[in-house]
Order: sequence, then structure tokens, then C-alpha cells
Amino acid sequence: MLKCGSVCTREVDNSEAALEEIQAQLSEEISLLEHSIGIIMCHAEFVASGVMQHICENLPFETVGITTSSQAINNESGELLFTLFIMTSNDVVFRAGITSCLENKLLAPIQTAYEKASVGMTEAPKLGIIFPPLILSHAGDSFVDAWKHVANNMPLFGAGAVDDTLTFEDSETLYNGIHSRTALSFVLCYGSINPRFLVGTLPEDKVMPYKGEVTKASGPYVYEINNCVAYQYFESIGFISNGLLKQDFLMVPFAIDQKKREDYDGIPVIRRHASFMDDGTAIFRGIVDEGSTFTPLACNSGDVLEATQQTMQRVNALSNVNGVLMFSCAIRRMMTTGVHPLVELQTIAETIDPAIHFMAGYAGGEFCPTSVRDGVPTNRFHNYSFIVLVV
Repeated sequence: MLKCGSVCTREVDNSEAALEEIQAQLSEEISLLEHSIGIIMCHAEFVASGVMQHICENLPFETVGITTSSQAINNESGELLFTLFIMTSNDVVFRAGITSCLENKLLAPIQTAYEKASVGMTEAPKLGIIFPPLILSHAGDSFVDAWKHVANNMPLFGAGAVDDTLTFEDSETLYNGIHSRTALSFVLCYGSINPRFLVGTLPEDKVMPYKGEVTKASGPYVYEINNCVAYQYFESIGFISNGLLKQDFLMVPFAIDQKKREDYDGIPVIRRHASFMDDGTAIFRGIVDEGSTFTPLACNSGDVLEATQQTMQRVNALSNVNGVLMFSCAIRRMMTTGVHPLVELQTIAETIDPAIHFMAGYAGGEFCPTSVRDGVPTNRFHNYSFIVLVV
């Protein structure tokens, strides 16, 4: 049996008052079973003020999570908010951990942290929830690849740290009150847990009338599209005029069909273009494999909200839902801010079955399988997406 609950506080100045509020809500919301874990999302001010650390050091379970720009739980949403999603069970075991600094390398620190967290466990974890730091020298897919070497066939779900600054300078990962800009925190879930995953992107009818094939690429660097320098290709389809990028080009999502991958499951991922190099190479916010095909998508705030609502309706149609953890790309928040900064979170709260305990917030890159077949997950890194974990 797995039970979930969600609590929050807006008290950012008084650590003891914030702790008392969280503890009072916990006593009303959920009775803890033998094993418990807390997932945190909070505004960076709760880290700076010491409130996050004080709360976590006085909880009867471990915690992991990230800073974010805004978040929501049942009946509450906001920007200056601390939210906590609890999973508790007698037959699901949770092991939390944190890596050392990941600025120079990923695999060895993740391997070491995983081995430390899984000491004494004789079975493989059924789910890994990961919270990577924002390190621009590492494409999001690099974290997926590293975890594949460490714990092959473990479904990966999670979100990159983010905040509400223009440069994301306050983004941090969280672990038992510790905060870091270079470490990855995580939780491993063992035992009787049945994770299900949904990925919402944008309505399928928003495809632009262009299609390209990546004919030369390495990692997030796309050198040629349709055998043409990437910059010249985007110029040819009107995204660049007189040497200037169209104002909204960097907000255009690209549906990437990674058909050359060994674990290809027929489901595209979304990528965001970041910038151009002097030689015309396009840099994306994630790996774009050579041989992939792609189509740009036209979208606005209404499209984002429609896709979010459709995804929540899919959640409502599922059976045996104990709780739901959700992350939406920070770019989706930017795209809907003109309507209202919290409109996507409000859409989630208004659409989800009110009996379901949930937590939702914004991410700097999303990690979620696109499919799980015969027990083998196709773990992927996403941009522009809305990802859902149902337990």
C-alpha cells in the first residue's frame, strides 16, 4: 500500500513558524507508514532564508527536490511557496542520495552516490526520481546516459533545478536541508510500486509545413540540416531575415524523431534551439542525433494550456491513482505568463480529480520515459514538455 499527501507553507521569514505549519498539515493530511520520502519544490527565497533547511532537518523522513519559479498542490498555488509531496508505504522502500560536484564529470559521482544509497538492497529499484543541477556544459541527455550505465532498465523521472531569475542563477538542488548548484539529488524506490508516466507536449495539429533531416551533428550541436549549414537552413525557411533572428524563433519547439537510436520507440521528443555559433552551427538544449528528422511547431499560450488539460484528463482516466507528481518546462510558464503566471498550474488544479493528491511545478528540463515495454523504459530528456508520474 502506498499513500501520498501534499502540504505547503508561505512563511519565508520565520523558520519555526514555517515548521509548525508544515507539521500541523502533516498530522492532518497523512499518517506515516514504515517508509516515507518527501519531494520538495520551493522558491529560492526559502533556501536563502534558512526555512527550507530548518524544515527538512526536523522532518521524520528524508527529502530531495529543487528550487523552482512557481508550484502548486491541492488547493494552493503560488510563486513564493514551499511545497512538500510525501509518499509513505509499508511495502515500498525509499533511499535518498546526493552526488558530489558534477561540473567536470557525471558517471563516477553518480555511480558512487547510487552505490551508497542502495547499500543493503538486494533488488533493483523500480523507479528513480532525479533532480539534476543546471550545468550548461552538460546536455540533459547526458544525465540519462549516465544513469543508464549505473542502473540499466530503471525508469527515470525528474526535473532540472530552475528559478525565477533571467539567468537561473539561484537554481539549486535539495537534499535533507542541503542545497547545491552542482550536485544531483535523487531517490530510489524499491518494492511494490507501479509507476506510470505521461508526457504532454503540444497539440499535434500545430506542426509547421517544414521538415528537416539532421545530416551532420554531434551532441547538442547541429552542423548541417538537409546537407546545408544549419544557419542557412533556418534562413531558407524564414526564421532568419537580413541576418537577424525573428523575435519569437528561440521560443519555437522542435519535434525530433530520433529514429536512428537503438532504443527508438517511435515517439518524438521536443527540443529547443538555444543559439548559433559563428560558423552557423545550431546549438540545442539537448542532444539531437545525426539522422534524426524534425518539424518545428507553431504554438501559443492556448496550445500549451490545451495540452496540459488533455494530459490531466488522461490522468483522471487511470485507475488506482495514489498520488501524482508533475513538472512543466519553465518555457511553458514564459509562454503563458501573458495570460497569468500561474495559469497552467491553475489549469492542472481545476482539471485533476479533487480526490487525487498532487504536486506540480516548473523545471529546467524534464526527465521521463516516453514508453515502458516489457519492463524496459525508454528514458528521455525533454524540453517544452509537461511530464507526469502517477503512483
